[in-house]
Amino acid sequence: MIYKGSCHCGKIAFEVEGDLEQVMECNCSHCRRKGYLLWFVPRDKLHLATPESDLATYTFNKHVIKHRFCPTCGCAPFGEGADPSGRATAAINVRCLEGVEPADLKIVPVDGRSF
Repeated sequence: MIYKGSCHCGKIAFEVEGDLEQVMECNCSHCRRKGYLLWFVPRDKLHLATPESDLATYTFNKHVIKHRFCPTCGCAPFGEGADPSGRATAAINVRCLEGVEPADLKIVPVDGRSF
Protein backbone atom coordinates (compact mmCIF):
# COMPACT_ATOMS: atom_id res chain seq x y z
CA MET A 1 0.00 0.00 0.00
CA ILE A 2 1.13 3.56 -0.63
CA TYR A 3 0.72 6.13 2.14
CA LYS A 4 0.99 9.89 1.83
CA GLY A 5 2.60 11.91 4.59
CA SER A 6 3.72 15.40 5.42
CA CYS A 7 4.82 17.78 8.10
CA HIS A 8 2.18 20.03 9.69
CA CYS A 9 2.55 22.97 7.30
CA GLY A 10 2.99 20.82 4.16
CA LYS A 11 6.45 22.09 3.21
CA ILE A 12 7.68 18.49 3.53
CA ALA A 13 5.56 15.91 1.68
CA PHE A 14 6.29 12.30 0.80
CA GLU A 15 4.90 8.91 -0.13
CA VAL A 16 5.95 5.62 1.42
CA GLU A 17 5.14 2.12 0.26
CA GLY A 18 4.80 -0.98 2.40
CA ASP A 19 2.65 -3.06 4.70
CA LEU A 20 1.95 -1.08 7.86
CA GLU A 21 1.08 -3.58 10.58
CA GLN A 22 3.08 -2.55 13.60
CA VAL A 23 5.10 0.38 14.87
CA MET A 24 7.85 0.87 17.40
CA GLU A 25 7.48 3.18 20.39
CA CYS A 26 10.96 3.96 21.66
CA ASN A 27 11.65 5.41 25.10
CA CYS A 28 14.99 7.07 24.27
CA SER A 29 15.37 10.74 25.19
CA HIS A 30 14.54 11.94 21.67
CA CYS A 31 11.67 9.63 20.63
CA ARG A 32 9.92 9.93 23.98
CA ARG A 33 9.90 13.71 23.86
CA LYS A 34 8.71 13.80 20.24
CA GLY A 35 6.05 11.10 20.70
CA TYR A 36 7.25 9.10 17.71
CA LEU A 37 5.55 5.94 16.55
CA LEU A 38 8.03 4.55 14.02
CA TRP A 39 7.54 2.25 11.05
CA PHE A 40 10.76 1.02 9.43
CA VAL A 41 10.94 0.55 5.65
CA PRO A 42 13.76 0.24 3.10
CA ARG A 43 14.88 3.78 2.19
CA ASP A 44 14.00 3.25 -1.47
CA LYS A 45 10.31 2.89 -0.44
CA LEU A 46 10.27 6.53 0.74
CA HIS A 47 9.78 9.08 -2.05
CA LEU A 48 9.93 12.81 -1.38
CA ALA A 49 7.31 14.93 -3.15
CA THR A 50 9.10 18.12 -2.11
CA PRO A 51 12.77 19.09 -2.48
CA GLU A 52 15.24 17.44 -0.11
CA SER A 53 16.75 20.90 0.37
CA ASP A 54 13.58 21.84 2.31
CA LEU A 55 14.47 19.34 5.06
CA ALA A 56 16.46 20.14 8.17
CA THR A 57 18.47 17.45 9.95
CA TYR A 58 19.19 16.70 13.58
CA THR A 59 21.63 14.06 14.85
CA PHE A 60 22.66 13.10 18.37
CA ASN A 61 24.44 10.37 20.34
CA LYS A 62 26.39 8.35 17.72
CA HIS A 63 25.22 10.64 14.86
CA VAL A 64 24.23 7.71 12.63
CA ILE A 65 20.52 8.54 12.27
CA LYS A 66 19.45 11.64 10.37
CA HIS A 67 16.30 12.87 12.10
CA ARG A 68 14.60 14.90 9.37
CA PHE A 69 12.24 17.75 10.20
CA CYS A 70 10.61 20.82 8.73
CA PRO A 71 12.41 24.05 9.65
CA THR A 72 9.13 25.97 9.28
CA CYS A 73 6.70 24.04 11.51
CA GLY A 74 9.16 21.81 13.39
CA CYS A 75 7.29 18.59 12.58
CA ALA A 76 9.53 15.50 12.20
CA PRO A 77 7.99 13.05 9.71
CA PHE A 78 10.87 10.59 9.28
CA GLY A 79 14.47 9.67 9.92
CA GLU A 80 17.12 7.98 7.82
CA GLY A 81 19.77 5.49 8.78
CA ALA A 82 20.82 1.89 8.23
CA ASP A 83 19.54 -1.41 9.57
CA PRO A 84 21.91 -3.81 11.37
CA SER A 85 23.01 -5.31 8.03
CA GLY A 86 23.88 -1.86 6.64
CA ARG A 87 20.92 -1.43 4.29
CA ALA A 88 19.55 2.11 3.97
CA THR A 89 16.40 2.44 6.05
CA ALA A 90 13.75 5.06 6.69
CA ALA A 91 11.96 5.37 10.04
CA ILE A 92 8.54 6.84 9.26
CA ASN A 93 6.68 8.70 12.00
CA VAL A 94 3.22 7.22 11.38
CA ARG A 95 1.64 10.17 13.17
CA CYS A 96 2.52 12.12 9.99
CA LEU A 97 0.68 9.75 7.60
CA GLU A 98 -2.75 10.60 6.20
CA GLY A 99 -5.58 8.28 7.18
CA VAL A 100 -3.57 6.20 9.67
CA GLU A 101 -5.05 5.75 13.13
CA PRO A 102 -2.29 4.75 15.58
CA ALA A 103 -4.82 3.00 17.86
CA ASP A 104 -5.46 0.52 15.02
CA LEU A 105 -1.80 -0.56 14.90
CA LYS A 106 0.18 -2.97 17.01
CA ILE A 107 2.56 -0.81 19.06
CA VAL A 108 5.77 -2.54 20.13
CA PRO A 109 7.68 -0.88 22.99
CA VAL A 110 11.46 -0.65 22.57
CA ASP A 111 13.88 0.22 25.37
CA GLY A 112 15.99 2.69 23.39
CA ARG A 113 17.11 4.24 26.66
CA SER A 114 19.38 1.22 27.06
CA PHE A 115 21.08 1.44 23.64
